[in-house]
Amino acid sequence: MTPEHYTLGIEEEFQIVDPQTRELRSRVAEMLEEGRMMLGEQVKPEMIQAQIEVGTGVCHNIQEARRDITRLRSIVSGLARKQGLRIVAASTHPISQWKEQQIYDDPHYKLLIEELQMVARSLLIFGMHVHVGIPDRDRQIHIMNAARYFLPHVLALSTSSPFWLGIHTGLKSYRSEVFKKFPRTDIPDHFGSYALFQSYIKLLLDTNSITSPKKIWWDVRPHHIFPTLEFRICDIPTRVDDTVAITALFQAIVARLDKLIEKNLGFRLYRRMLIQENKWRAVRYGLDGKMIDFGKQKEVPVRDLIRELLEFVDPVLDELDSRREVEHIHTILERGTSADEQQRVFDETGDLKAVVDRLMELTIENVPDEWKD
Repeated sequence: MTPEHYTLGIEEEFQIVDPQTRELRSRVAEMLEEGRMMLGEQVKPEMIQAQIEVGTGVCHNIQEARRDITRLRSIVSGLARKQGLRIVAASTHPISQWKEQQIYDDPHYKLLIEELQMVARSLLIFGMHVHVGIPDRDRQIHIMNAARYFLPHVLALSTSSPFWLGIHTGLKSYRSEVFKKFPRTDIPDHFGSYALFQSYIKLLLDTNSITSPKKIWWDVRPHHIFPTLEFRICDIPTRVDDTVAITALFQAIVARLDKLIEKNLGFRLYRRMLIQENKWRAVRYGLDGKMIDFGKQKEVPVRDLIRELLEFVDPVLDELDSRREVEHIHTILERGTSADEQQRVFDETGDLKAVVDRLMELTIENVPDEWKD
């Protein structure tokens, strides 16, 4: 496939925060009224009223994706400011309580809570999803099978949820542990073909296990409508530059694997249970831990494995015109993720409100002023 086939889409879920109390505020309705006039379907509510989601259009390269996601962050930030509020990009809120959150009035969310009860009610988390276009459905499955190996690496680059309900969890991505309470989450198994994947979906539908393919919440999945692979493993990065870099990395992984398939070169497939071991290490330690190099059958520092991943995708970066964006991954490796920054602020101040203040600041770092107000 040519580079224009690897289209991109990004979805980001933001916290709506009171800058005085630093707590979440259930004010999405006020923001949506004007937001929909400005952005149409690119802005929408999520299950809790203290959350607002944006999604880019179909972007044909990473530069277009950067412009769109930055514009969306900026406009939503401006909408919040008009209400005396702020937005925060982080996958958990350091101090707010899930029991205090109001559910958005929508039949879909009512049904979800009826089905999953407290598992859904306590889902006070925020994420980022990246879509990469792959028109051929069987090729989607083959690329998904191989790309699963790299999911823990990219999660480690995105971590932004070390605090939960006012507690330091000791994990870099506590969001991952909250979300795994849902059924049909985590790393998927591999499938021999798209037809076999469809057979699995049909079985779940026929047995009333799910009412829609949307209820497959894996860390990567073929989208049930769009011709894309949807990567769902990440925490939402606080800095927009990190979001763009991770998006470019996912695109490069897909393109590199696709090129190998074109040349009839295989990529070794690993069992789900092995990849889950590395995911846990990413959840717990982020960039500071070690993962298993399954080929060498030994532990390797995460940063070293990510550098190997960058070498793996390097052959496609110029064709994708994404070298600059992917090279930002080196910056993340050097300075750490949002989770590392939050930990640093808390260690220095002992104050979780100071952590929220820093998150509010970094969420609009490098976001153009002309869209903010």
